[in-house]
Amino acid sequence: MRYLILFIVIISFGLIIYGFSLEDNQETLANKYIGSGTVGLFLIAMSLFLYKESNGKDFKDYMLTDENVRKMQGKPPRDPKDS
Repeated sequence: MRYLILFIVIISFGLIIYGFSLEDNQETLANKYIGSGTVGLFLIAMSLFLYKESNGKDFKDYMLTDENVRKMQGKPPRDPKDS
């Protein structure tokens, strides 16, 4: 998965650079290369990277619940009876 993401990133940067290096009379083709590189970079590579990195992690740990805010502040958790 790591090498696939790296491959997509390199291809995307290559498409963007190639799109900027085209002549002015091929503007529509240049825009297609730049757009394809951007789509590959942000929609495909970024999605795969986030999926790979977040796989197996508990999203509850990253949510700002009352319990997590109290942990960050160094306060003891509330008792369910007090609510």
